[in-house]
Amino acid sequence: MNAPPSDTGMSPGLPRTIYLLSLCNALLYTCASLLITMSALIGYALAEDKRLATLPMALQFLSVLVGSVPASLAMGRFGRKAGFLFAGCIGVAGSLLALHALQQQSLSLFALASCCFGLFTAFANYYRFTAAEIVPPARKSVAISMVMAGGVIAAFIGPNLARLASSLFESQPFAGPFAVLVAVYLTTMVLIAFADLPPPPPKRAGSDKGRPILDIVAQPVFVIAVTCQMLGYATMNFVMASTPLAMRLHAFDFHATAFVIQWHVFAMFAPSFVTGHLIRRFGMVPVLGTGALLGILTVLVNLHGKTLAHFTLALVLLGVCWNFLYVGGTTLMTEAYREEEKSRAQAANDLMVFSLVSLTALSAGTVHHVFGWRTVNMGVLPFLVIALASVFWLRRQQKTGVYPQTG
Repeated sequence: MNAPPSDTGMSPGLPRTIYLLSLCNALLYTCASLLITMSALIGYALAEDKRLATLPMALQFLSVLVGSVPASLAMGRFGRKAGFLFAGCIGVAGSLLALHALQQQSLSLFALASCCFGLFTAFANYYRFTAAEIVPPARKSVAISMVMAGGVIAAFIGPNLARLASSLFESQPFAGPFAVLVAVYLTTMVLIAFADLPPPPPKRAGSDKGRPILDIVAQPVFVIAVTCQMLGYATMNFVMASTPLAMRLHAFDFHATAFVIQWHVFAMFAPSFVTGHLIRRFGMVPVLGTGALLGILTVLVNLHGKTLAHFTLALVLLGVCWNFLYVGGTTLMTEAYREEEKSRAQAANDLMVFSLVSLTALSAGTVHHVFGWRTVNMGVLPFLVIALASVFWLRRQQKTGVYPQTG
């Protein structure tokens, strides 16, 4: 474990770099919420076959999947700062390509731009693990939560940015937000430049590389952690990606969709101010179990009605579900590897998580178009049941003393 940096903390136990990473995470999810608001609608407008409406979003998540392992290994060799700065350059390139795609009315070019956004995210997803590396072990859950809490800013900036920036270019309302994204990615790079991040580990001949990766991923703690992250994220993504399409079919306009997405993103990150403290106070099992149960409640609300209130409440519940399962699972994951194993273990974690997330993004548009909104919601129930079962497995591990009661 790296020693905490020497910069002065803004609160006891948390160095300044945690707050810079939190701002970077805010900008990451500002981009994400903006793309969530627009991507399926742009895809629907550009695609001749409307089943391909969510193809750009699917390719974005597929790029996260493909880029996760190289990103982790590259940062293990060259350092976190170099990796995050490189990611910013990819984000700028993707924004410019998206502007060109809209000018050319090209779905293929917009899909390629979405791949760039995914590659940026593949690197930026490691903000949360970086936070755990620069604080004492007892503060890991709080540091991870604080970094994730930065996404609260994204809840208000992202969708509103999409609405306000849409008026920048009268001939193409979707172009303005991508012009603004260039500035967002550049701002991220400035913040990273001022962050005190762990340097790459020194290379020593004959140094211990840790256990084989199969031994690491076979641990119950690893399996449970990745299951909660993977199924929580997949549930959120499958329902969230279909929501703009469902709202469009029920005559809701773009502003209503942006409103729902805004409160969804807020609910994803607002709990992060307390999630880490809840884990330390009540333990991992109650937090993860509550997350799974909130996901089931989301499905029930969506099946009950299709008013603006139903869509809003369901996505708020879905956001909290994701937060508890993703933050809790990430905190649990940090117990599954040693310092010399972190690059490979974190890469394996995100590879597994975004394998299923990419599949849900790829299939969401088709499932909704062919089978409808009800099937979308029923389809995530097995995910949530499995996540809940993994929580009971964790509880059993705790009773046998394999894993401690709190994170």
